[in-house]
Amino acid sequence: MDEPTATFSFWGLTFNWTTVISTLVAMAVVILIAVALTRKLSVRPNKGQNAMEYLLDFTNNIIGGSLPQRLARQFGLFAFTLFFFLIVSNEMGLLLQVKTGGVTYLKSPTASPLVAFTLGLMTLTLAHGMGVKELGFGGYLKNMLLKPYSWMLPLNIIEQLANFLTLSLRLFGNIFAGEMLLTIVASSLAWPGHFNGFWSILAVPIEVIWQGFSLFIGGIQAYVFVVLAGVYMSQLTGSE
Repeated sequence: MDEPTATFSFWGLTFNWTTVISTLVAMAVVILIAVALTRKLSVRPNKGQNAMEYLLDFTNNIIGGSLPQRLARQFGLFAFTLFFFLIVSNEMGLLLQVKTGGVTYLKSPTASPLVAFTLGLMTLTLAHGMGVKELGFGGYLKNMLLKPYSWMLPLNIIEQLANFLTLSLRLFGNIFAGEMLLTIVASSLAWPGHFNGFWSILAVPIEVIWQGFSLFIGGIQAYVFVVLAGVYMSQLTGSE
């Protein structure tokens, strides 16, 4: 986390170039894939349209398992977009990293705590907003803080803070750790003299195996993030 960074200022605020570039690239990839796969919609879907419909059904089923049908329909598009963005963001750094002058300008956006915490904050803000919309402000506070018993108020407050931290840290920790280990293993390949010959040769299969495992972890983390988003929304709207 202490690697060199490049920043710029805009309207008195400081921005990280790596976070900005990586997030914009991930967003562009999501949009390009979505447009390419849905450009020629038809009653008899082609392979691209089938893939998008399968992904939409997949995220709808995730949300449908936690929320009543009416709320699941309202939350479906957000869940689909969130899952699509997370999949691209989690895997992007495993396939492509751009480093110049010691600064990495392109990697997985979710390997940045700023992006992971922003996604967590955005998701929980939406869940709290849905809670207010469904129950009214008084009912929302009662459901969130005083159930199942009023004496559990302190524990319920801690739970809300813990939900935010666990949702964000789980995503950041898994993606960051995966990319860091890949970088360490790749270093032994780029500069074999740093290790002896045996370890340099051993690093090749380790790199391949760990990259495959990281692809799996990236998919699992996107799935878990959307599942937890549905669970938290179910809790805050009193649907569970």
